[in-house]
Amino acid sequence: MQITNTIHFRNLKGDIFGGLTAAVVALPMALAFGIASGAGASAGLWGAILVGFFAALFGGTPSLISEPTGPMTVIVTAVIAELVAKSPDQETGLAMAFTVVMIAGVFQILFGVLRLGKYITMLPYNVISGFMTGIGVILIFLQIAPFIGQETPSGGVIGVIKAFPELTTNISPWETLLGVITLAILFFYPVQLKNIVPPQLVALVIGTAISLIFFKDMDIRTIATIGEITPGLPKLQMPTFTPEHLRLMFVNGMVLGMVGSIDCLLTCLVSDSLTRTEHKSNKELIGQGVANLITGLCGGIAGSGATTATVVSIQAGGRTALSGISRALALLIVVLWAAPLTSGIPLAVLAGIVLKVGIDIIDWGFLKRVHKISWKAAGIVYSVVFLTVFVDLMVAVAVGVFIANILTIERLEELQSQSVKAITDADDQIVMTEEEKQILDLANGRVLLFHLSGPMIFGVAKAISREHSAIGSYDVLIVDLSEVPILGVTSSLAIENAIQEAIDAKRDVVVVGATGKVKRRLEKLGIAGLIPGHHWMGDRLTALKEGLRIVRQKQISNYENIHDSVLPSN
Repeated sequence: MQITNTIHFRNLKGDIFGGLTAAVVALPMALAFGIASGAGASAGLWGAILVGFFAALFGGTPSLISEPTGPMTVIVTAVIAELVAKSPDQETGLAMAFTVVMIAGVFQILFGVLRLGKYITMLPYNVISGFMTGIGVILIFLQIAPFIGQETPSGGVIGVIKAFPELTTNISPWETLLGVITLAILFFYPVQLKNIVPPQLVALVIGTAISLIFFKDMDIRTIATIGEITPGLPKLQMPTFTPEHLRLMFVNGMVLGMVGSIDCLLTCLVSDSLTRTEHKSNKELIGQGVANLITGLCGGIAGSGATTATVVSIQAGGRTALSGISRALALLIVVLWAAPLTSGIPLAVLAGIVLKVGIDIIDWGFLKRVHKISWKAAGIVYSVVFLTVFVDLMVAVAVGVFIANILTIERLEELQSQSVKAITDADDQIVMTEEEKQILDLANGRVLLFHLSGPMIFGVAKAISREHSAIGSYDVLIVDLSEVPILGVTSSLAIENAIQEAIDAKRDVVVVGATGKVKRRLEKLGIAGLIPGHHWMGDRLTALKEGLRIVRQKQISNYENIHDSVLPSN
């Protein structure tokens, strides 16, 4: 079994250049996400290095670049804030938060081992859109305070909303100006220059230069910069648990692992479309899990596949895992030897960078069109957005998926109900041969052909009962399952009820076309024991002939009974 990716050197120049380009993009983003999460700039840098290196080494998408992302940062921020608030000191709270990152990695490995990769991205798009939009809104709200030179209040989005009057009253004009300049650079950066120098790095350099040159004598240098980052290797963070927080940490780890998996596999699809390749979902999940497990042990924030960095790397020539590895090594050099140079970066500039990420995450294109597609779809999107922002990420996904599935089942039930037909005469409801029509006509309504087609999901059970109950007078029930590929348990029980009612009424029952899984399902439910073996038939014509024979036999028997009843007794 191959555990690591095979490192190819056939695209050495393109991979190294792609990795270095992605590293330039990653540096400001890692600093920004580290500060935004509450773990610190160094945690963001080590997250970018370790997640990027080990995901490239063990993952299943050669061109993917992994690092801390907006969705992962939102969850890590909430985890850190909650655990630090509930811990006796900040160090213990951070240790438990990094343990949650390890737990998330274990869950991702488990998802990959259980081969759940193909199912994780099978969420309805309106749920994904609402989920990602909600994350974007959260990122924007959480950056309002540092953007205007204030500390972010506790309580997440609701805390920011409650503290908004106080924040705006104490706004710092100089730091706000830096944030506005950062946003202006990111929004109006020339498109033709993006492939040469990424806008995030330009905004970081210009914002820091303005702070150092023009605001030299102001408090902004000491109050609103990220501070000194100590060069050197990270300190190991051993797993830290407390009995009262164990359940909370377990749930948060599962949420973080799930969101990271969704975020990563969606980015893998983008990578596939650009490189004309196909990623290995389950292997990628294992790689991401290993990366986050090691990152948590080293005190870094969790990461996932990053769309922007992946696209930048591919456009610069990156095609194999070597691009992700070279990117991680380039960042490692920065951390080990150039970390002190980052101490003067203003928090307002980093807040502007993250705020722009939040704006970009919002699915503006779909939000503009979803109400034109369907008001039900729009309702799901906005419900998921609301729940994501104000309640809980996994609650939002669970509720959105539940509602979307219910609406889908309702539509399928409407469509499939049209495939349940109770036929007593040769009309045009289904395609029949001339001989079949002739036999049905000769039966004169005494043969009920119960024709089912398509997947019989549980929503169709009501239609089966309704159609069968609509016709009460017949002698032979023919259940035609020739065009049924899937038979659900609920629909099987509805068929069983129809068969049992016919038997209780002294009617004959014939089953046609039940093969493979459909027949095994009926046998396991015991339906096979209700019907004689010779009444299980392979084709509809034979079944109709048998039905007509039974009808005629019953007519003869009834005639003889009537004749005997009118004869004089001896």
